Amino acid sequence: MNSFRKWMVVALGVTLASTASPAWAEPKPVDVQLLSLTDFHGYITPQNNAADGTIKDPQGSTLVVGGAPYIASHLDRLREGHENTVTFSTGDNFSGWPTEVSYHADEPTIEFLNKIKLDFTAVGNHELDRSLEFLRDHMGKGECFGEIGVDSCFADSDGRRFHGADFATATANITRKGDTRPVLQPYVIKRFQGVAVGFINLTTPTTVAGSTSYQPSLDNLPLVETAGKYAAILKRRGVKAIVANVHEGGRAGDDYNGCADQKTGPIWDFAKNASPDIDVIVTGHWHWYFTCSVPDPAGNPRPVVEAANHGRLINEINLKIDRRTRDVIRTETTAINHPVTRDVTPDPAMVKMVDYWNAKQKETYAKPYGTITGDLTRTRDATGQSTLGNAVADVEYFDSQQTEGGRADLAMVAVAPAQGSNSLRGDLRFAKGTNPADSDGQVLMGESWAAWGYANPVLTVSVQGSQLERALEQQWQTQADGSVKFAPLAVSKNVRFAYSPNRPAGDRINPADVIINGQPLDLGRTYRLAALAYTLLGADGYTAFAGYTDAVRGSRDYEAMRAYLRQGPLTPPALDRAVPLP
Repeated sequence: MNSFRKWMVVALGVTLASTASPAWAEPKPVDVQLLSLTDFHGYITPQNNAADGTIKDPQGSTLVVGGAPYIASHLDRLREGHENTVTFSTGDNFSGWPTEVSYHADEPTIEFLNKIKLDFTAVGNHELDRSLEFLRDHMGKGECFGEIGVDSCFADSDGRRFHGADFATATANITRKGDTRPVLQPYVIKRFQGVAVGFINLTTPTTVAGSTSYQPSLDNLPLVETAGKYAAILKRRGVKAIVANVHEGGRAGDDYNGCADQKTGPIWDFAKNASPDIDVIVTGHWHWYFTCSVPDPAGNPRPVVEAANHGRLINEINLKIDRRTRDVIRTETTAINHPVTRDVTPDPAMVKMVDYWNAKQKETYAKPYGTITGDLTRTRDATGQSTLGNAVADVEYFDSQQTEGGRADLAMVAVAPAQGSNSLRGDLRFAKGTNPADSDGQVLMGESWAAWGYANPVLTVSVQGSQLERALEQQWQTQADGSVKFAPLAVSKNVRFAYSPNRPAGDRINPADVIINGQPLDLGRTYRLAALAYTLLGADGYTAFAGYTDAVRGSRDYEAMRAYLRQGPLTPPALDRAVPLP
C-alpha cells in the first residue's frame, strides 16, 4: 500500500475495504451476453414431427420446441436485464425445405432474422446453394431477380417489398479461386462500454465442393490457419476479446448441455489447435448440441458450443471482460443451451408472419408452371426407364445448353440410385388434381417442385468415354450376398445404348452399342456430361465419375425444370433409350 493510501486509512480510522472510493476500486468487468442460433434452415413454422419439433432433456423427457414465434419470445426473455447483448447465427439460415420459405427464395427467413434483430451471421455451406452473388446482392442488399413477386422480392407480412438483410454476413475463409482475400467481410467488431469484442466467422471447408453448394469459382481456406490470421489482426487493432463463429461442428453425447468424453467431428481438432487468443468457439453444421470446455493450445479453458438446428435451441454465453486488459476473464465465462419450449406466449408479430407465409405458400403452389400432354411418372419398365426419368435427363441436357461453358454432349440421371436419396420424388399427372387452380395437362408450381429435385445444381463436367462405360456398367451392382442390384441411369434423348442382361455384372455394356449423337462411344475421348452434383460426387453410389474435371455450375434442379416446362407442352418421352440384347 503506498504512503498516501495508508495515510488516508489511518486518518479516517476505517478499513480500506469499507471505505475504498470508486477511484481506488478494481474496475468492474464489462458483461456481454452472446445469444446464437445455428442451422435454422428457414423453419419459421413450429414443426410437429420428432426430428424438427422436439428435443430430449437431460432426463430423457421429450420437449416440444421450435418455431419463430417461440424463438422470438425466448430471445426477449433471455435479453431481459442484460445491457450488452449480441445476437448472431452460425450459418445455414437459408436453403431449408419448408415450402413456405423455399418457394419464396428464402425471403421469409430474412424477414424473421431481421425481426429478431440479428446482428450478423457466418456463412454456412447452404448460404452458397445458389451463388455468391445471390447471397451478397439479393439476400444481403435486396436486389431483385427474375419476375418480381414470382421469382423474388415478394411482399412480406407487413406489406413491404423485400429489402434484404439488416444484418452483416461474414466469412473469413471463402475466397475466389486462386485468391486469399475473403469474398465477404471476415470479422465483425462490436463495442460495449469502451470494450471491443471481435467475431471471426468461418465456413466449413466442405462448402465449395458440397452437393448443393457446389461453387467451382470459389475456394476454401483452412480453418485453423485462417482463424489464427484474423485473431492476430484483431489483436493489432486492440481487440482482445475474440469469438470464433464457426460453421463446422461435431458431436459430444446426447445431453444438450453436456459434453461426453467420446467426441466425433472436425470441430474438436479446431478447438485444440486454434489460436489461444480466441476466447470462445461457437459451432454449427452438424445439427447437434453440446456445451463443452476444451483447453486451448496454451492450456487455458474456453467454451465450445453447438445449439442443434431448426430453432430448437438458443445458445447463451456470458462473458466478463476486464476493462484494463480488454480481455475475457476465462474462468468467469458461462455457457448454456436453452430449449425453445412452447410453454411461453408466442410473439404476436411472429404468429402473424408465419400465418402470412403459410397462406402465401398455398397461393404460390397454385401458380401455373407449364403443360404436359400425358403422364410423367416414376414407373419403370424392365429396362429401368420411366417417362419422368427420361424427361429429367432431357431437362439436365437442356440446362447445360443454356449455361455458359456447359454445352454437354449428354446427360444422365439416377432414377433408382444404388444409395442415397432419389431426386425423382413425385409423378406429374395429366388429369387435373384436387387444387382448384389445376386443369387437365396443367403443371402447377408446387407439383413441379414436388416431382423432381432437392435444390441440387446441374453440373456439366468433363469425363472420359471409359468413365461413361463404367457408369453404365454400374447400373448393376453386386451385393454382399451375391445378388445384383439394378440401379438404372436415364440418359438424354440424344443417347441410345444396348446391354446384355445375361452377362456377368460389370460386363454388360459394349462401347460399340452406346451411341451418342449418332456416334459410338469412344473410350479415349473426353465428353461433356451433365448431371446433378449429388450424382457426380458419388452420393448416388456411382463411383465412375470420380476425377471429373472442368466443372461448370448450371441451374438448380427446380429452376431447370421450370425453364424446360416453359418451352411449351411437354410430351412424355418414349422409353426407347435402353435396349436389352438377346
